[in-house]
Amino acid sequence: MIILVSLVFVGIIAIEAPRLIKNRMWREMGAFSVLLVVGLVYSFGLALSWPLPNPVKLLRTVFLPVTRYLELLLT
Repeated sequence: MIILVSLVFVGIIAIEAPRLIKNRMWREMGAFSVLLVVGLVYSFGLALSWPLPNPVKLLRTVFLPVTRYLELLLT
């Protein structure tokens, strides 16, 4: 499973990175790299059955105050 995950990420890098480097899109390359590393670590964690945090809890914590505020505005 680790080999398959690695091949998928190598394929993504092979497709996206040359275009970003050729067009000198350095900020996009930085964002791409950060997101790719986060995805790689999380994918390896899932493949190796590591105890990983649930990202939905983080999103709920961030957006719950916004949701409550919008509900107050609309009612």
